[in-house]
Amino acid sequence: MPIIVIVGAGPGLGMEIARAFGRRGFGVALLARDAAKLETLVEKLGAEGIVSAGFTADILQPDTVTQAFIRIKQRFGAIDVLEFSPVDREMDAVGLFEVTPKNLQPHLDFYVHGAIHCVRQVVDDMIAAGSGTILVTTGGGSITPVPSLANINLAASGLRNWVLNLHNVLKPKGVYAAHVAISTWIGGGHPDAAADVIANRYVELYETRIEPELNHLALDA
Repeated sequence: MPIIVIVGAGPGLGMEIARAFGRRGFGVALLARDAAKLETLVEKLGAEGIVSAGFTADILQPDTVTQAFIRIKQRFGAIDVLEFSPVDREMDAVGLFEVTPKNLQPHLDFYVHGAIHCVRQVVDDMIAAGSGTILVTTGGGSITPVPSLANINLAASGLRNWVLNLHNVLKPKGVYAAHVAISTWIGGGHPDAAADVIANRYVELYETRIEPELNHLALDA
């Protein structure tokens, strides 16, 4: 059974990605901070016939992430797909001229350093196997900057750059990496903004393994 790890799993997009891959025969490892939330997600997936398990970790505490991946490998074995899409809505967004090292660093730690650390937990095994998929998500501001979200956009664009480089380096080794920018409010009312619609785009990337990047927009976004 192939395995997907969803970092930042929640009841919205993360749950729909779990469903989209689970319905295709994947076992699902859900990683998040909130144990109670994970338990609820696992129960729902189990009721739908999808094998899953929850693992608690905090992106801002790398040791907890390392330990979570150890437990995931002990439970499921080799990881076939890593999907990274955590969100921390408590971190402040500031405008272009308000950006400082102090309000930028938390976003760098969470998104950039968080993604790099998660990728390190799987990439060596994927290279050794000559296969594997890494999908890293940001908001659309990584491609089309929004001045009022300047510090978030800086971190997201840096992460995007890193993932595009990752794609180029890993492609000859048989490992596929891609960046996903979501340029719409998930669940905002437009049919293309529905979480299940977006989740299926991740499956398309996994199945085609060609494009280094997807910018998902609602048609009128």
